[in-house]
Amino acid sequence: MSEEKSRFVVSADWLQAELGKPDLRLLDASFYLPAQKRDADAEYAAGHIPGAIRFDQDKIADHSVPLPHTIPSPDLFAIEVGKLGIEEKDRIVVYDGIGMFASPRVWWLFRVMGARNVYVLDGGLDGWKSEGRPLETNVPHYEPKVFRPTYDASRVVNLDTMRDIVASGALQIADARSAGRFAALEPEPRAGMRSGHMPGARNLPSGVFANQGRFKSLPELQQTIEDAGIDLSKPVVTSCGSGITAAIITLALESLGHTDNKLYDGSWSEWGGRDDTPIITGPPEPVKA
Repeated sequence: MSEEKSRFVVSADWLQAELGKPDLRLLDASFYLPAQKRDADAEYAAGHIPGAIRFDQDKIADHSVPLPHTIPSPDLFAIEVGKLGIEEKDRIVVYDGIGMFASPRVWWLFRVMGARNVYVLDGGLDGWKSEGRPLETNVPHYEPKVFRPTYDASRVVNLDTMRDIVASGALQIADARSAGRFAALEPEPRAGMRSGHMPGARNLPSGVFANQGRFKSLPELQQTIEDAGIDLSKPVVTSCGSGITAAIITLALESLGHTDNKLYDGSWSEWGGRDDTPIITGPPEPVKA
């Protein structure tokens, strides 16, 4: 197979040539866990890719529930991104600091809300900076637009549906948390979380899909997913700690033409934070030959 790359991922060379085009909207969707010791807002203020708007996943969210960065209603999403000057037909490029960490979540979110021309920057801001590409500190302001959402609820899994999936084994479950957290060998980073994984889940740690923030080739993505015991001919639901890095698996699946997938938005913050959901500790079952 060739070293073909995902059609949803754009290079820094391509993006730099497109900067300033009227239909391009560039979003800085950086998000970090406390252990990463990075401040997304401070980094944006210190220097971002020219024209980039800060997209805070904790602010553009459903705040009526106690879970972090829960997917907002289509109406709320449309209002907030409209204020940023974004409409559903724009070309939208999302990046984060690391390269393939938080940006796929926003890529997924816009697609669930009906935008189709959505892409992720390969290498992220760290890669952009390492190559000496231009930065700015000015905060761009665009005229408000009307974003017309067409929400695809079939791509989002809630707790009740996830219970049914686990009980029936109807869908494959791909968990993007680290191997240590998956096997309950490491504590969860959020207080009050039980450790372990859902029965039947397969472990695909989010970091295995990229090298230094650059997404792997399609053959490498396919090998990575199949080695974890996921059958690409069958439906998949993705999960992680709080619904962000699950979208990295989603991006890999979609890049390979796998469209029968869903994302469990509550993820382990919801499942592991309850005392009435089944949990297994230890490594996943061996992959059958």
